[in-house]
Amino acid sequence: MDFESIHRALQSLQRAIDLGINDGKLSRVRIAYGDTSLQPCLPDESLTLLREEFSEYFELAYTFFGKNLGSARGHNVLSEQANTDYLLILNPDVVVSPRLFENMLHPFRNVSCGMVEAKQLPIEHPKAYDAITGETGWATTACALTPLVLFNQIGKFDADSFFLYCDDVDYSWRVREAGYKVIFAANAVVFHDKRVARDGAWQPSAAERRFSAEAALMIAHKWSRPDLVAKISRTYSRSGPDEQAAVKNYEEKKLAGTLPAPRDAHHKVAEFIDHFYTKHRYVL
Repeated sequence: MDFESIHRALQSLQRAIDLGINDGKLSRVRIAYGDTSLQPCLPDESLTLLREEFSEYFELAYTFFGKNLGSARGHNVLSEQANTDYLLILNPDVVVSPRLFENMLHPFRNVSCGMVEAKQLPIEHPKAYDAITGETGWATTACALTPLVLFNQIGKFDADSFFLYCDDVDYSWRVREAGYKVIFAANAVVFHDKRVARDGAWQPSAAERRFSAEAALMIAHKWSRPDLVAKISRTYSRSGPDEQAAVKNYEEKKLAGTLPAPRDAHHKVAEFIDHFYTKHRYVL
């Protein structure tokens, strides 16, 4: 991430935090960045400028990992610095709307709520949700809020199983497995700069293809769908090198006995619908 993108995101958070504090919804905010790049994205002088500019509104922490931990493990490590009631998982390039915190905290007035997801623009995620209650099958962690106590209670993100994708799907399902609801807050809006090709199709990188393929195999295994594991493996074995590498990685973990124990044997939580993890409202 470049300095300008981070600065723009923090400016939007400053406004949302200011309004949240004035309305009595927030009392203290701590923002923690984790840098998995080979070289620091934020040199000391840039970090000093940001801390000086925003010191009135929030504490800013920055951890340079020096290696790629993956999204799940990176979030878990950063969560150890948290001493707040809620944990907001947020992509560093996301620009939030001014009333984000009021709208994301509102569903937690119901004690059955365990996770709240914001609405992304310009491309809204196609997952289905109840238009009245907001209940949905899982929440993307481009911008999602969950109580810190619950996050720790159910074991955080499964970083051993998911490096880059499906860690949010798996966490959402464990939230629901624990008896809580996952809510899509349509009035909590964020801007997430996603791009598509001229024909509207996604343009994944080789790494995205590889890790999304690994995640598809792993989540099907973990949530007791060996039939899908076999089907996905057959398909990927006939696909490109990235997908084939994912199958090889899965088989190596299987032989080593390092796959996670399957859960939800009666399929009361996990949903696998048309290659997705819940029903979709439209096709992207």
